[in-house]
Amino acid sequence: MSFFQIDNLSISFGGIKALQGISFAIDKGAIYSIIGPNGAGKTTLFNCINGIYKPDTGDIQFNNKQLRGLKPDAVARLGIARTFQNIELFNHMNTMENIMLGRHLHMRTGLFRGISMWGRRSFAGSEETAHRRRVEEIIDFLDLQGARNKLVGGLPYGIQKQVELARALALEPKLLLLDEPCAGMNSEEKQDMIFWVKDVQDELGITILLIEHDMKMVMDISDRVLAINFGQIITEGTPGEVQAHPEVLKAYLGEEDGTELGSGNAEGGNNK
Repeated sequence: MSFFQIDNLSISFGGIKALQGISFAIDKGAIYSIIGPNGAGKTTLFNCINGIYKPDTGDIQFNNKQLRGLKPDAVARLGIARTFQNIELFNHMNTMENIMLGRHLHMRTGLFRGISMWGRRSFAGSEETAHRRRVEEIIDFLDLQGARNKLVGGLPYGIQKQVELARALALEPKLLLLDEPCAGMNSEEKQDMIFWVKDVQDELGITILLIEHDMKMVMDISDRVLAINFGQIITEGTPGEVQAHPEVLKAYLGEEDGTELGSGNAEGGNNK
């Protein structure tokens, strides 16, 4: 069995079939991308994986463990972290504090006690010091030193997306779900994010499941790509194979003008 595998996954909302018989597998250490137009079911699939939605049918296997039926915290404890299409940070907290929140599953003292005691000398050499060291490593890895003590609400959008990635990495995941990491970014910010995602794969060895509208990013960094529409699979294969598939060209790239996927708004969280 593969490192991560989905078999015959289906879910409906009020008679609307959001996902129908979705199956695919991901090898350990790979970047696997899911593409599709708005409403195709991509974010719904993520919500099934991390326990927000309960599928009607199908299996979700991760490291030989069944995920279907588990709550989000149980899924996270198994080693799956996620970023969101819309930034989900605490604007009144600084960068370090936001990243520290990603350590909550590793804290024996408890999340809020750990945050409230952050930086106090009484905890020097204790559990909090170890968590701080790990957070500092992530800050260095993503080159966030300049934003360390700044409130995230005042940071540029691209930096906020990096902070959200950093918080997900603080969980020390084996599988990282990235929901449109480049959404809303300018070209320079996109290039930076592509660089960080590849580093997460190459240097940290983390397997990545990616939803992204930016086709250039998908084709540049993906090992394999799954194309879906109306909750069903159109094709799956290497980036070149998927990009050349006639139904993909028709549904996602523009049958006549080859317009890049992503010209519309980002897919909504419920995309039913």
